[in-house]
Amino acid sequence: MGGDDAPEALVAGAVASVRAGQPVLLIGDQARLRPLIPRGVDIAILHTDDAVDMEDAAVSVRRRPDSSLRLALQEVAAGRACAAVSCGHTGAALVGAVLDLGVLPGVERPAVATVLPRSDGGQLVLADAGANVDCRPEQLANFALLGAALAHTLGVEAPRVGLLANGSEPGKGNMQVRATLPLLQALPLDVVGNVEPPDAFRGVCDVLVCDGFAGNIMLKSVEGAAETVLSLLKEELKGHRSAQIGAWLLQRAVKGLRGKVAWESIGGGLLLGVDGVVVIGHGRSNAEAVSAAISLAARSAEGDLVGGLRARLGQDPTR
Repeated sequence: MGGDDAPEALVAGAVASVRAGQPVLLIGDQARLRPLIPRGVDIAILHTDDAVDMEDAAVSVRRRPDSSLRLALQEVAAGRACAAVSCGHTGAALVGAVLDLGVLPGVERPAVATVLPRSDGGQLVLADAGANVDCRPEQLANFALLGAALAHTLGVEAPRVGLLANGSEPGKGNMQVRATLPLLQALPLDVVGNVEPPDAFRGVCDVLVCDGFAGNIMLKSVEGAAETVLSLLKEELKGHRSAQIGAWLLQRAVKGLRGKVAWESIGGGLLLGVDGVVVIGHGRSNAEAVSAAISLAARSAEGDLVGGLRARLGQDPTR
């Protein structure tokens, strides 16, 4: 029931996932959801009248155990669902996940991590991507462990960790960054130091650590840049007859590029540090993005993401 285009986009994404073979349980107002499901598509609905709005305070979910968000998390906690996907209030999802799922040992505060493509063909884990806008250096150090654990789960044997800064020199950054770097360097991680965004996307690090304020702005800047580049490319290819012939020849490559950089294809971010798989989708998610978020949730559950995080966090000798 959350998101700019809810519930229509959410149901459409769920329908696409079910048709692809992934079972989905919808939670929300049955009177609004049922008419949106096409005939012949089998999707169960858990009814509730309560839904968290974007204007609501995040902590309001403490008093709303029957909200659609809390019920989704309770399904995961009870083992009746392998993961929860929400495209609504990120802060409320964080609070609710801590309440209903709890946090992994050694985690002070969960973080949202998203995986972005790099120009060298690798993947960049960005943490935090928006859950915690104000962070202490100790919390950023915790995000480094969570991000490295995710990168390791994705197949990176020894993830390289960078700290988002406005320069690569050790003295760069604000007070928060300068206080965080020594804490990262004390961890059992391969810390490359301060990293600027262009270097991160070129492959200098596998994990980029920052607070949720900077991370969310960076993520939305990347999304905006990708949309702009794709739009300009489309207009250029439509401009001349010779360009249109080139567009026909390049259509497969352009489609592949869009699949790598468009925000809809990423799906969402993983809420790392809670004892269950939770995917936070984009607030303006369309059906494609919702289906991608569901796929991300399913892959994370099948790959035992939480078990991998727990094992990796247990290797930290500083606790």
